Amino acid sequence: MSHDDEIEPRLGKPRSTPIRRGRSYMSQVLKAANLAGGIKAAGGRRGAFHGNRSGIGVGVGRVLASRDRFAAFRQRRVMVKSRIVRLDRARGMNAARAHLRYIQRDGVTREGAPGQLYSAEQDKADGRSFLDRQTGDRHQFRFIVSPEDGQNYDDLRALTRRLMAQMEQDLGTSLDWVAVDHFNTGHPHTHVIVRGKDERGRDLVIAREYLTVGMRERAAELVSLDLGPRSDLEIADRLQNEIGQERLTAIDRRLLRGMDRDRVVEASDRDPFQQGLRAGRLQTLGRLGLAEEIAPGSWRLADGMDETLRRMGERGDIIRTMQRAFTEHGLERAAADYVIADPISMTPIVGRVIERGLSDEMTDRHYLIVDASDGRSHYVDIGKGDATEAIPTGAVVRIEARSTAARMVDRTVAEIAAAHGGRYSVDIHLRQDPNSSQSFAETHVRRLEAIRKAMGDLGREADGTWIIAADHLERAAAFEAQRAKAAPVVVNTLSSLPLDRQVGSDGATWLDRQLVGAETDQFRDAGFGRDVHEALERRRQWLMEEGLAQEEQGRVIFRASLLETLRRRELSRAAGQLSNELGLRYAEARSGERVEGVYRRPIELASGRFALIEKSREFTLVPWRPVLERHVGKHVFGIMRGDSINWTIGRQRGGPSIS
Repeated sequence: MSHDDEIEPRLGKPRSTPIRRGRSYMSQVLKAANLAGGIKAAGGRRGAFHGNRSGIGVGVGRVLASRDRFAAFRQRRVMVKSRIVRLDRARGMNAARAHLRYIQRDGVTREGAPGQLYSAEQDKADGRSFLDRQTGDRHQFRFIVSPEDGQNYDDLRALTRRLMAQMEQDLGTSLDWVAVDHFNTGHPHTHVIVRGKDERGRDLVIAREYLTVGMRERAAELVSLDLGPRSDLEIADRLQNEIGQERLTAIDRRLLRGMDRDRVVEASDRDPFQQGLRAGRLQTLGRLGLAEEIAPGSWRLADGMDETLRRMGERGDIIRTMQRAFTEHGLERAAADYVIADPISMTPIVGRVIERGLSDEMTDRHYLIVDASDGRSHYVDIGKGDATEAIPTGAVVRIEARSTAARMVDRTVAEIAAAHGGRYSVDIHLRQDPNSSQSFAETHVRRLEAIRKAMGDLGREADGTWIIAADHLERAAAFEAQRAKAAPVVVNTLSSLPLDRQVGSDGATWLDRQLVGAETDQFRDAGFGRDVHEALERRRQWLMEEGLAQEEQGRVIFRASLLETLRRRELSRAAGQLSNELGLRYAEARSGERVEGVYRRPIELASGRFALIEKSREFTLVPWRPVLERHVGKHVFGIMRGDSINWTIGRQRGGPSIS
């Protein structure tokens, strides 16, 4: 070469960015773009930066999104849901650990067995090792890949591995991932978790185009290679079925793309088959009030038609879910009695649980189907799965909307802070109210800690004094509203036993509380309400046979302290069984006595849930409190006060109170 002497060597590691003097090439490009007026959006306006041009895979995503529509029309369809989960925030790794357990839960395979975690090389991947590798990572990716024709696959592993290998080629980096196949729904699907690091240990940032389009198109290509493209007959049948559906369809999307500025579309089309589809669909939209014929063959589409159809589709899916659940349990309910509960306007619901299920596996949203005392059947979104404890089918529950208002504890903090220059602490609280106890004041501090952890807008001085803003009550209400998104309702289990098992139980059941008036609800003579009336009558007969009630002048008179008598009878029986199991003596806990020992586990009885407290030579059963669940195996002590206990964790009386 004639110019070998003009080569200038650049120092640095291979494939590293060379050291440059002055502005980098990217900064020069951005400067030139700004001088030219910036990147223009549609209509000549300057577009805002949304991050959609960031990350790897943006080019592949755009190419796949702009491919020939005819090819996409014949290609097999695959649904891909993606989510980016932060791990460096509070509880991030705990949530990742819980999600990994969740996707491997029982009953997700065709045989009803637990899900099996696998990776690119291993059929049985180590989930703990995968989590350990993510320690310190900023985020992880979660995908659900659901081929429309997934039922034609005996095993989805090969498809998933080919898809992930193709993603590695598209993104130019190897991926650290694990997956689990699920066959427990009508559409077989795969949960894939991808570590948020590339092969060099840097944060993996995938372009939005690839997440929303590219991955879906790659999966569709692979399924089409396996099963072949969709035939004319398959396409025609699917489109014909869409004409009368009350949901957003492919025909609707084509109509929306072809409408003019006045939202007017024509039923005519050069293709006779397409014209038939358009004309038939427009007639359906007209019947639904979502289109109006303004001239023969000309229709005006309603504003918000697509969003309305999406909501109708969701409602239709919910109704079908409810119909299936009642059919599986041998129950019949009229379609007019199906209700989708709205937490904003709902009144408290009392009824029995028919089914608990998943409404969204990606976000772990759960639902309950409840046969209620008002004679109607309610579908209730209960939010995140870990927000509501496990509830057996047939259990009697009470559901009410979660309050989003500030609590009394927040008002107390605001009042004390207002009187002390916007400051709050336990010492200030006790000076303001000498009648308050130390443990009571500490509950206010724990509330402030919870708000600060979730909202991050509470200050605290070095001595532990809290800085309380003037709008503290508004911030507390915003905290409650944020919690309501994860758990929009509160579910209280009134009885874990179904009605038929309560009838002959030796414990103080929910039916007994209805009979003696301790809990009084109104029951319509239909559905669950009718079953309650029948169960109450049978329970009265059982109580009279046991000598716990008698009939006088056409009225049933119950023995005094009926509930306490039944409760003691059941506790005595359960304690005898546990004594044989544990080899320990049972010691009954009486009001005013001190209870001390190791909390072992909860015990479900007809009279309610009790905590098993074990000592070296004896054990006792006391009313259970939800806060105990976090302290299994720990030493606790407390003072019995009727059905209430103030617990303390640890062996010292000065330990943290969990009252």
